[in-house]
Amino acid sequence: MRTWKILMAGLGLLSAAPSPALAKVHVFACAPEWGALAEEIGGVHVEVFVATTARQDVHHVRAKPSLLVAMRKADLVVCSGAALESGWLPILLKKAGGPDVQPATAGYLMASDFVPLIGARKEADRSLGHIHPEGNPHVHLNPNNLLPVARVLAERLLILDPDNLEDYSGSFKRFETGWMALVASWKEAAAGLEGAKVVVYHDAWAYLLDWLGIEKIASLEPKPGLPPTASHLEAVLQAVDGRDVRAILVAPYEDGKAADWLSGRTGIPVLRLPYTVGGSEDANDIESLFAETMEMLKGVR
Repeated sequence: MRTWKILMAGLGLLSAAPSPALAKVHVFACAPEWGALAEEIGGVHVEVFVATTARQDVHHVRAKPSLLVAMRKADLVVCSGAALESGWLPILLKKAGGPDVQPATAGYLMASDFVPLIGARKEADRSLGHIHPEGNPHVHLNPNNLLPVARVLAERLLILDPDNLEDYSGSFKRFETGWMALVASWKEAAAGLEGAKVVVYHDAWAYLLDWLGIEKIASLEPKPGLPPTASHLEAVLQAVDGRDVRAILVAPYEDGKAADWLSGRTGIPVLRLPYTVGGSEDANDIESLFAETMEMLKGVR
């Protein structure tokens, strides 16, 4: 009971009564990585709906009827935040979200609120492209960021479903122990990547590159969210000349034509990393997402 009270106080909800026991906690996850993490921590006590796939750009999603239906059932909404889903999540919350999944409630969890963000900026001018003044929202690609999010996820689940406190606490402890060991092993195996140079399509890879010490030389997008132009690609071609660039990183949902064009003129290989759970045949959960990514990055050394 003391643990529950501390968590409630931290959320500003101390005066609220605990929720009645739920048959299942319905989790609405904006992206596959958060759905997979919810399943890791929630186990048999959660029913997870994932709003997007690895083949979709989470910036651009239509608030279609199936998402409205899922949102009406939601007890917990888990998303990246930092305005990544700003074009569609507020619409779903307004039209179909219950009072317990609105901002500042236990049922509303934005991962970016609990990790250090890269690339915060004061400008919010749309002429600069699809920018995020709060910081880069693609936080899941540094595996160190998943641990604090998993911790908050476990806390929220035990608030919503206190009858299963021991299960949620046990799941998180097991995840924490195993995850820390995996991250350490991946980091050790990636020692040879530090200082390697790459080109990216979009800055979706910022956290992965920062974690591994890989240097981004250029982006194929002239501005975030804007498609490559002929003049910008010529500028990228000049930027990589003589720079020993090892790879061009592309996500499953990104158009590979510009990457193929650059590769054809430079010989730099195109590397389609999974980006999220389901992004490749073998990346079917959180652990295999990073294991597959690290395996593919071996060629960048």
